[in-house]
Amino acid sequence: MPAPLLIADVPWLLYRSWFALPKSIADAQGRPVNALLGTVNALLGALEPSPFTAAPRALAACMGAEEAAYRVALYPAYHAHRESMPEELRRQWELAPELLEGLGWTYATDEELEADDVMFSFAAAEQAAGGQALLLTGDRDLYGAVGEQVSVVELAKGAVSGLIGVEGVRERYGVEPRQVPDFIALRGDPSDGLPGAPGVGAKTAAELLDAHGTLEAVIAAAGAVARGAVPAGRPLTTRIAAAVAENAAQLEDFKRIATLQSVPVELPGEQPTDHARGAEVAERLGMRRLAERLAQLAKG
Repeated sequence: MPAPLLIADVPWLLYRSWFALPKSIADAQGRPVNALLGTVNALLGALEPSPFTAAPRALAACMGAEEAAYRVALYPAYHAHRESMPEELRRQWELAPELLEGLGWTYATDEELEADDVMFSFAAAEQAAGGQALLLTGDRDLYGAVGEQVSVVELAKGAVSGLIGVEGVRERYGVEPRQVPDFIALRGDPSDGLPGAPGVGAKTAAELLDAHGTLEAVIAAAGAVARGAVPAGRPLTTRIAAAVAENAAQLEDFKRIATLQSVPVELPGEQPTDHARGAEVAERLGMRRLAERLAQLAKG
């Protein structure tokens, strides 16, 4: 099997770095570059070989729309609770493609869909090609993309500290990866503003899917209980059956929102990091220390 493809959630890395690193990390004009620096450092670390995986052959750095219009149309409160992006972070967000491409990495985005969808598309294409994909993200929606050849990367102290595969998804959610959109619909997703079914938490959602397989089957069973056609029981109690049956249409919309979408992508071949050109771009962006580090890496 060829070396794996690393697929990175750039928005998540930017936000993660923005909050984790001091804003005093700035360019020559005093403008913060902490999010850019943290993102590049995390990616450089993830590209190193680890006890869990060989060094990736290439990196697909993914971005996208802040929220997909079709998801907002299905549920207007989707992402509505999130605060506006700080202007100092937005500036770095807009500079990220130049820096990522300068390092010789594949930069991929979509105007209509989100970074998760772009990442899912690369993972599906890599798996179809017989390769292995590594998803660098903190977004658990992407557990739905996990398969025998697709894992989520865990990072600690700037290095890969573990991989979450099919069994890992089962341990964390109690469901199969293919059931993740059904699980999110029932349990909800606070990070996306999805409330789920009233009174249904993670344990109950997993039990319902273990018993019935899909959201649609849970809804059908809940309707039968609510009509008195079959007796209530565990996990489909009278209260849970009523909550699911009364909110069936919205729960189906939540599943559509949580279902990752495909976009056309082109898989990269062997793609070594271009440290020298990356150093030039970092210097141009006023990131002197990063430029110095990349220049040293270019010398080997």
